[in-house]
Formats: sequence, structure tokens, C-alpha cells
Amino acid sequence: MERNTIVDAVNDAVIDALGVEPEEVTPDATLLDDLGAESIDLLDILFRLERSLGIKIQAAELAAYVQGGIPDEEFGDENEIVSAAGLAQLKKVMPQIDVDALTGTLQATQVMGLFTVENLVALVAHRAGLGAAETAGAAA
Repeated sequence: MERNTIVDAVNDAVIDALGVEPEEVTPDATLLDDLGAESIDLLDILFRLERSLGIKIQAAELAAYVQGGIPDEEFGDENEIVSAAGLAQLKKVMPQIDVDALTGTLQATQVMGLFTVENLVALVAHRAGLGAAETAGAAA
């Protein structure tokens, strides 16, 4: 499966599930904060991607992908602030974040607000088995 196929499928799923205009669905648009998705909308997007691409991603897998297998108690501290280890993991899956600016301030409940259309493309590409070289580049 080619990256362009994934980009098109993600964009279509986001547009259809959220009822947003195509020009709003940019690689750096966050699903929750910029495009207004809610939890149920994320499920709808994942379902649409499964239908169009045959790649099943459950909501729990989305969270596991973002958290990278780091246990909750190590991902965030007792105040629910994302730890240094958590931020390092987030930088891997959300390279657009500014770790320095978020250190000591990012709450675990705010993490998914940073998840962009491009991050979803990368997750789908990862699940499709595309290598890093094949997934490089911005979503169109």
C-alpha cells in the first residue's frame, strides 16, 4: 500500500466523519482541537479507515501507539503531568511537538489534543507495514 493511498483515505475519513471542509484537513491540523473531533468521532474515523483500507485500528490501540507501551504511572507523574520518558515517546510519534515548551506542563489528558492528521497517517502507515522511508513526508 502506498503512502498517497493512506493520506487520501485518512483525509476522506476525517472529512466524512467530521463534516469539515477539505481545505481544513491539513497535515498539521489536530483532530480534537482544530477539527473538533470527539471520542465518538475518532471511532468513526477508525471505522471508515478499516472499511476503506482494510486496516483495523481500535481506540485502545491508538492510545497504546501514542503512549508507546509506557505504563500509565511512568508516562505521567502523580499530578498527571507527562514525564520526561512520556515526552520522549510522544516526540517519536508526534515529531511536531516542542518538548521543551511542554516539559512540566503537559497533562496526560491533553496529549490527544496534540494528535494531528499527519500523526494519524503515520499510525495507519505503521499498521500497514510501511517503513520509515515510505512514510516520510507530509500529508497532502
